[in-house]
Amino acid sequence: MTDLLFNLIYVLLFPGLLFCVVMGVLLAGLDRIWVARMQRRVGPPLLQGWYDFLKCCGKETIIPRHGKKAIYYGAPLLGFVALITISLFLPVVNGQAAFSGTADLVVILYLLTLVSVCMIVGASATGSPFAGVGLSREMVAMISYELPFVLVILTVSKAVLAAGDGASYTFSLQAIADYQAANGPLITHWALIPAAIAMLFVIPCEVGMHPFDVSEAETEICEGTLAEYSGPPLALYRLTHMVKMFIMTALFCVLFLGGISTGFVVLDTLILIVFCLVLTFLTMSLPHAVCARFKTEQVFQFYWTVVAGLAAVSLILVWLGF
Repeated sequence: MTDLLFNLIYVLLFPGLLFCVVMGVLLAGLDRIWVARMQRRVGPPLLQGWYDFLKCCGKETIIPRHGKKAIYYGAPLLGFVALITISLFLPVVNGQAAFSGTADLVVILYLLTLVSVCMIVGASATGSPFAGVGLSREMVAMISYELPFVLVILTVSKAVLAAGDGASYTFSLQAIADYQAANGPLITHWALIPAAIAMLFVIPCEVGMHPFDVSEAETEICEGTLAEYSGPPLALYRLTHMVKMFIMTALFCVLFLGGISTGFVVLDTLILIVFCLVLTFLTMSLPHAVCARFKTEQVFQFYWTVVAGLAAVSLILVWLGF
């Protein structure tokens, strides 16, 4: 009974559904405020993202004539559930995760891909030409950031060997957290700094933030993948976008900033929140304010050359024992 209660708390409250939603709304609100200030605008209230979510929930859902109803409703729900599931693999409570195994990073990689695939499938179910252009761009963006993301995962996994099992790699987030608790954050290891920089570039494209939001370019393709979405399904997509801001920044903290712990859940959570705020500003707000939107081919070229090159450099250094 006690284990069941703790599992429910993990899934529904912390670090699961409620905590992720609160953090996602907070980061999205601060991001919009920071961008507005850097562009000399007043900006919206901190909770504007939550107000938009509630407003969409109260609107009518209009499904296109040739749309597939089951996919139209199911795609955003499945994507949101997959994203919340990722939070249960992150060891943010006293260095422990709700779910832990030997292939956490592989599962997270698949779940993040599933979130993007759900958006693509949902867009295809609307039958809109604008959504068709958007989903093709979303697929290009996925191909672009997946390569450096995988190289970053391999680099971290190679740097942190599973204790005593003779493996060449470890894909367990718990093992990565334990290693950093004993040896310090991985970002302090000079060979892993290029991989950390590559991960910083992966975050905004994975989240779909400007200047990498090629699939939802409002001025070009009328919201692209979300052009025909309305009502609660659109609200769920918007909430997924906000929560993903927290998931990706928290994942960076686990991979490269682990080991910074006081032993108190509240203080550790506050430290995580501060790190996520700083990462949100550096990886999403600042580029949004100062950069024009990339073209689709520019996104692909940038990630397969510069970002993948940085991750590959770290992987080679780690493989050579540095």
